[in-house]
Amino acid sequence: MIGENLKRVRMERGLSLSELAEKANISKSYLSNMERHLNENPSIHVIIKIAEALDVTIPTLVEKSPKSNIIETEWIEFIEEIRKLGIQKEKIQQLLPIIEFIKWQQEKGIGEKVEEIKQ
Repeated sequence: MIGENLKRVRMERGLSLSELAEKANISKSYLSNMERHLNENPSIHVIIKIAEALDVTIPTLVEKSPKSNIIETEWIEFIEEIRKLGIQKEKIQQLLPIIEFIKWQQEKGIGEKVEEIKQ
């Protein structure tokens, strides 16, 4: 539970394990072990340091998250790739009209019809 929450929040914040380790002053291997459920019983001191570094409450890290709040790993990885490319959140928000248009095309089946015509 804590490992899943830690990884989810870290990725939502766009932080690598190394970056979080530096911010929290905790070793990268210790954080990695927590995320991989190899260390499921960290001290409250460690939890506080991580919560402060991630700017979240302690319950965010230790309580069971409702499934509706868990972002699919694929989306987190996609967002991480965008962040690594240096694209800022504001630039992505400028693309929302294009994304909405693509969604509209999918709902109407237009994109598929265009592909059929091309072939």
